Amino acid sequence: MDHSATTPVDPLVLDSMLPYFSELFGNPSSLHSFGNEASEALSLARRQVAEIIGALPEEIIFTSGGTESDNLAIRGVIPHDSGKKHVITSAVEHPAVLNTCAFLEKVGHDVTYVPVDSNGVVDLEYLEKSIRDDTIVISVMHANNEVGTIQPLKEIAQIAKKHGICFHTDAVQSVGKIPVNVDDLGVDLLSISSHKIYGPKGVGALYVRKGTMIEPIVFGGNHEKGIRSGTENVPGIIGLGKAMVLAQERLEPDSEKMRQMRDSLIKRILESVDDVRLNGHPTQRLPNNVNFSFKYVEGESMLMLLDMKGIGVSTGSACSSRSQKSSNVLSSLGIEDEYIHGSLRISLGRENSMEEIDYVVKSLKETVSKLREMSPLAGK
Repeated sequence: MDHSATTPVDPLVLDSMLPYFSELFGNPSSLHSFGNEASEALSLARRQVAEIIGALPEEIIFTSGGTESDNLAIRGVIPHDSGKKHVITSAVEHPAVLNTCAFLEKVGHDVTYVPVDSNGVVDLEYLEKSIRDDTIVISVMHANNEVGTIQPLKEIAQIAKKHGICFHTDAVQSVGKIPVNVDDLGVDLLSISSHKIYGPKGVGALYVRKGTMIEPIVFGGNHEKGIRSGTENVPGIIGLGKAMVLAQERLEPDSEKMRQMRDSLIKRILESVDDVRLNGHPTQRLPNNVNFSFKYVEGESMLMLLDMKGIGVSTGSACSSRSQKSSNVLSSLGIEDEYIHGSLRISLGRENSMEEIDYVVKSLKETVSKLREMSPLAGK
């Protein structure tokens, strides 16, 4: 129940990758036949990724994952000799974006963090009023990794286009779960991660709209059109391409199945447990995401007790769950600390079943009841 953290590699994805670890091991930059085989495989994967998101193959740059794609998108559009520049992002971004922006502030750039409402939706009026003459990029995620809220990207894109500003979105959580088309959304840059869509870890992609000026942040042998140097992870990229194809083929049935399980879980917990709240937008959210906050209990305690029952969940995003810090996302939604400390993220996958939802509901109710019996605050 923690598929927002990662997903198992689909057997069909694994099958597509295996030959490129052994007999088809060539370097795609080599000119001989072994290299040509690998190069042709990369070209196929590039076409597969591009077609699914409505892009051109030459607009796809392969990376090591969502974090590198976010870094490359934001840092890459700021010319190295540009002097002070202004960046706009939201207060609820993934650490890959927030920490990139924090770095930019340290080296002299300005960053505006747009607030969100109680459902986690960005304030569009605040965003547009934040634009300056030197604003160079706006970065707002498509769907939040903790609470699942889907952002109004089309409206943000219209604002960015009106002011001639480059627009990036982290679509790591949305690709493969909801329709994603770069022209429909109006974005200039879009980040993808393989291991969120039943592909391998350590590989991702960045969509760069044709005509967007971007500079490398890694230098080397001029791979990926010189934008991302380093010998390509051929097996991983093959896996990403296959995972994208499968995700598109299964998008409607998978999303509907997860939506039914999600709604059942939300309804049953809200009806049967006191002092609990659903975090994120009630309807404009990812089909597989549920984020609850329980009063009078600690999220870490719930996580450990559920783990003992064979249920894997998260107390926040996987990238920050070990830091033992309160959720920045939940704080930005204006949620009280007593609820934030009792937060739990449940994220569903295509292999989950309604029978498992029944077990999770039963186990979660038992776990919350047990912890509240031990809490000195619950009876007050």
